[in-house]
Amino acid sequence: MRRLLLALALLLPLPALAEDIGSVGYRFQWVGPNDKIAIEAFDDPDVPGVTCYIARARTGGVKGALGLAEDPPYASISCHQVSPVDKTKLGKLKSPHEVFSERASLIFKTTQVVRFWDAKRQALVYLTYTDRIIEGSPQNAISVVPLGQR
Repeated sequence: MRRLLLALALLLPLPALAEDIGSVGYRFQWVGPNDKIAIEAFDDPDVPGVTCYIARARTGGVKGALGLAEDPPYASISCHQVSPVDKTKLGKLKSPHEVFSERASLIFKTTQVVRFWDAKRQALVYLTYTDRIIEGSPQNAISVVPLGQR
């Protein structure tokens, strides 16, 4: 049974993994690391040639150092076409589709990036937000990558 579940899990498409670009501290903590704003980059796993940069608040202190802190629901995103995109595959994209997800607390909170395909305008729209099992946050940010005629 375990082998079957593992095999099925390996077949599921996984959200992209982010690469740390850097961070800046914004609030001093007496004990543990300072609160910071971290910048990460990830490539869209289904659209080679598109990279997104996400900036998120990270809680420091003792809880942050131990991975027990709950990060604030603030994030911004900027996505760009960094190399040619094969436009023939865009009509087959799932829309909406989660392309990035990372926990923002020990268990119940995640920061996500969901991609939408706007066929009429030939554009990819990326939405970032934080959800929680009980109550999410309406705070969000979007970034648009136009893929029309150039």
